[in-house]
Amino acid sequence: MEKISRTVKNGTINGFVAPGFDGVADAFAQNFDARDEVGASVCLSVEGETVVDLWGGIRNSEGAAWEEDTISIVFSCTKGATALCAHMLADQGKLDLNAPVSQYWPEFACNGKENATVAMMLDHSVGVPHVRPQVKEGGYCDWEYMADLVAKEEAFWEPGTRNGYHGVTFAWTVGEIVRRVSGKSLGQFFREEVAGPLGLDFHIGLPESEEGRVANMIQAVPGPDTPMTRFMETVMSDPTSASSLFLLNGGNADFNSREVHAAEIGSANGITNARGLAGMYAPLANDGSHNDVRMMSANGVARMGIVSMATHDDATLLIPSRFSLGYMKSMDNRHLPVSDGSSCIIGEDAFGHVGMGGHFGFADPTANMSFGYTMNKMGLGILLNDRGQSLVDAAYEAVGYVSNEGGVWIR
Repeated sequence: MEKISRTVKNGTINGFVAPGFDGVADAFAQNFDARDEVGASVCLSVEGETVVDLWGGIRNSEGAAWEEDTISIVFSCTKGATALCAHMLADQGKLDLNAPVSQYWPEFACNGKENATVAMMLDHSVGVPHVRPQVKEGGYCDWEYMADLVAKEEAFWEPGTRNGYHGVTFAWTVGEIVRRVSGKSLGQFFREEVAGPLGLDFHIGLPESEEGRVANMIQAVPGPDTPMTRFMETVMSDPTSASSLFLLNGGNADFNSREVHAAEIGSANGITNARGLAGMYAPLANDGSHNDVRMMSANGVARMGIVSMATHDDATLLIPSRFSLGYMKSMDNRHLPVSDGSSCIIGEDAFGHVGMGGHFGFADPTANMSFGYTMNKMGLGILLNDRGQSLVDAAYEAVGYVSNEGGVWIR
């Protein structure tokens, strides 16, 4: 790969790009120069080989540079890591995804959730998109407290009959199953079974020794003329809705705090960089193995990418959505009246997960491609904004894909 260094707004971008992938570097630079990027990283691998590894900009309010080893919270990209843990247990024959949740977590089988299955937890149809009681101060950092709240929650709908994004509760629906089946906390399982073997700088529960490398997240602030999505209108107008509870009932969690970084919130507080995201998805883009480390069987990978639940009206996000078991599939919502931050357009066989503000990691087994993008200036919306999508688009174009007009990238 060729080493590059470019001056952009907010500093310099550095890293390495293989021949033929200059378009990704151009898109990355354009994000800084024209799309208000502050600090970010992007990484792309094809057939198991890294072809793009870039970082740059500013990582904190003091103006420190975003370095090669800078990491940041990636919000819901963490769900991809948590789902991988569950799929690995299934692949090993220790977890039956079609079994009732009561087989592993009897306390959950109450209040309309008696017939829920593990698969429903993974595809956001289990009916607990959030909890109705006010989450106590710092509640997200108390695993037993949150798992108990989730277990006792009355189902918002009959499990399996529809889906609504489980934006935070996924940490304890899927995470508690991983803990009960493996006998390890979610963070420990991920560290020992995924991050360690793959050599990833990816943490669910960040050691204090690594805190100094973390970039501070910058909240997105809508302008006075920013149109409101249906999701945000509902958040502001109906405090009892799944949308509002998900966004506002969080026990005042500060995702820039050491407390939250140290916790194990398997839906929202993973900390890594683009290299870590692309590295986690690399085995899943290559029949389950990478660098002589087999994470999944080929059948297991196939199961991860199949659409399990799709709807014209996600009960939480209030947009059309498509999910496999634990992962987002391509979602093209460019037709919506207010569409910014409402799409995530990848290949039909690809699967991955967006993080609030626009982080993204995914695998495309057909293209043998894995991708990661992280940043510290969040965009509006729950899915991708133009910064992340432009990088995804450049990656697909670099490997010979020609169009995404139909809602997925095609050759």
